[in-house]
Amino acid sequence: MRALILAAGKGTRIARALSGQPKSMVHIGDRPLITHTVELLKKAGIGHIGVAVGYQHTMIMEEI
Repeated sequence: MRALILAAGKGTRIARALSGQPKSMVHIGDRPLITHTVELLKKAGIGHIGVAVGYQHTMIMEEI
């Protein structure tokens, strides 16, 4: 099974709370949302995970 995570937007509706980081990098507990998402997909048995990045793509790719 495969999954695609859409992580390309700026998050303009909540921009004041993000301090310039993308929504997928917002910390939930001790880790960014994108990390939680990837881990949940792996636990569900999804072996191929693609990530569509755009805004702050380097930050997101370094995290995952």
